Amino acid sequence: MSQLSTEAEEAVGERPALPARRLAVLVLLVTAAVSVTIDQVSKHLAVVHLDYDESVRLLGGALYLSLTRNSGAAFSLGSDYTFVFPLITCGVIAWIVWMALKLRSVPWGLALGFVLGGALGNATDRIFRAPGPLRGHVVDMFSLFGPNGEHWPIFNVADMSLICGVVLAIGLEFTGRQRDGSRVRAKRAVKE
Repeated sequence: MSQLSTEAEEAVGERPALPARRLAVLVLLVTAAVSVTIDQVSKHLAVVHLDYDESVRLLGGALYLSLTRNSGAAFSLGSDYTFVFPLITCGVIAWIVWMALKLRSVPWGLALGFVLGGALGNATDRIFRAPGPLRGHVVDMFSLFGPNGEHWPIFNVADMSLICGVVLAIGLEFTGRQRDGSRVRAKRAVKE
């Protein structure tokens, strides 16, 4: 029966829909690739065009471009342990690969793709930027409401990607959407 319907679709010229797993994994990979690309291009442009001593004011002062290099994690935590962050990224990648084995949900593919893209974007800096492999400093350039991180730590596209992925994943968990495409409904107490 399915072979007949596939042949009929091909005869009409329609393409059969991608299976849920393949589509979800494709969304994950494309999202990660786009995130890493935008992150690395924006970092390259920041290094080439921005000066460490001057910030560029945008959007009436809501956003500043302030070039800095961060040896630590978010909020410059752990700056003496730079070598640990690529190892954590390896753990994140392994976790996402494990999650992708049962992935059938496009929204989860998007969330995991953002997390993977953000992790890879910053790991690329840690591995390939100065002062050396596994000790590289991450290029950050966005500062909110003031130059040089006066009001909020300076961040980059990879950080934004990570935050978007985590917020989306939390939202999916709270709404009961599972990675396999199913949905968990809240159990209601039955009154007798």
